[in-house]
Amino acid sequence: MNTLRSALPRLTFPPGEPHPFRIASGSKGFTALAVLSLVADGVLDLATTARSLLGTDLPLVADDVTVEHLLTHTSGIGDYLDEEADREITDYLVGAVHELTNTEAFLPLLDGHPTKFRAGKRFGYSNGGFVLLALLAERASGIGYHDLVRDRVLRSAGLTRTDFLRSDELPADAAVGYLPIDGVDRSNIFHLPVLATGDGGIHSTATDISTFWRALFAGAIVDSVADVVRPRYDTPHKSRRYGLGFWLSQSTDTVILTGWDAGVSFESTHDPHTGTTHTVLSNTSPGAWPLARHLDGTSP
Repeated sequence: MNTLRSALPRLTFPPGEPHPFRIASGSKGFTALAVLSLVADGVLDLATTARSLLGTDLPLVADDVTVEHLLTHTSGIGDYLDEEADREITDYLVGAVHELTNTEAFLPLLDGHPTKFRAGKRFGYSNGGFVLLALLAERASGIGYHDLVRDRVLRSAGLTRTDFLRSDELPADAAVGYLPIDGVDRSNIFHLPVLATGDGGIHSTATDISTFWRALFAGAIVDSVADVVRPRYDTPHKSRRYGLGFWLSQSTDTVILTGWDAGVSFESTHDPHTGTTHTVLSNTSPGAWPLARHLDGTSP
């Protein structure tokens, strides 16, 4: 049986290449594809319940929550980073960030949050749901989440500048995130997990994101791309629907990855018919949005 691998190689990127930026929740799409590749291999099923792999962990996760519910943000589980709650981007929300070096380390953060609604009742964006997906993928496959994404998504797509970087061990050319605190710009090292997991935070570049979209729609990552980008739920964002780990335009076939966090903002849209990709990355929380809105035609 495969065993979890936790050792992460220290990365060296070729000189003169674009700087990698965190993409926050943009990497939820990578998590979804890693999980769906396990589904294709029969390791998981969309109907697999979280409870079947959790055992006695996270007792407040309802027994009927499935992989599909988690992929579509319809699980209703309580969220450790509840985006429906009133908070400031500068708030310190994840405690001892230096301890969050693997997915199992997130269990205390995921625990103790009451169910918000019955599974499948509605769309409710959940960061904790994608951490839980990473955990289920690890337990089902016996392979660590980071290596699952590397093997099944990054390598399959031919991405050379995308990887999980420790925030306290960044390569010299990686962008550092900043946010205003007490009147000065400070790095986000104390706001985010030291190492990203299933809900977001991988580092990437605009070039690699363009490569990713082309590989996805060429079938290089999963065979059932149409299932991944089929609209499944409307969302509170009037212009957007949701598939399996990807946002979708309400009026066109454009597919979207987006991310926002402390010292991070990111959006990438891809039109599969024209092959046109727009990607904006920023190392501040508001930095990406003016240009992203201009590119997608929603700026005032």
